[in-house]
Amino acid sequence: MIPEPIQNYLQQQHVPFLRHWHPRAVTAQELAQALHVTGYRVAKSVIIEADGQLWICLIPAADILDLQKVREVLGTQEARLATEDVFADRFPECELGAEPPFGHLYGLPLLMDEKLEGAEDLLLRAGSHEEALEVSVKDFIGLETPRTASISLEHPERNTVQHDLHA
Repeated sequence: MIPEPIQNYLQQQHVPFLRHWHPRAVTAQELAQALHVTGYRVAKSVIIEADGQLWICLIPAADILDLQKVREVLGTQEARLATEDVFADRFPECELGAEPPFGHLYGLPLLMDEKLEGAEDLLLRAGSHEEALEVSVKDFIGLETPRTASISLEHPERNTVQHDLHA
């Protein structure tokens, strides 16, 4: 179930969204498989620490985060994956591993991979391993005003089969 604070945030900001229930999926690629879409339609949140500051990095599920690119973009000395114990309290109503990319709601800056800008819509984790949100890229960018840059690399074992969610 998508937590109420997330639903309220989107409704208060007049951002239309669709809810998609699915079998339990822990990884973003499992989410893509459960929804029968390419991993490039699903955007995953990766929480990092850059010079002691927590950030949400949003990248295609089929890609991997390039921490060197993140360091260069942010101009930091250090960027590393944050451990769950460091950020779990920032997302109190969310399941661990299902952190949503709503930086304004959770008080964290957001860095989004530029590949996602070209999509029509995004499928996002929204605090649950059994339900996802679909929002238009335009609405998401208008809501979150993320910093965008090239911060991911294509995963060498990516699934290239594409399906349409609305078929």
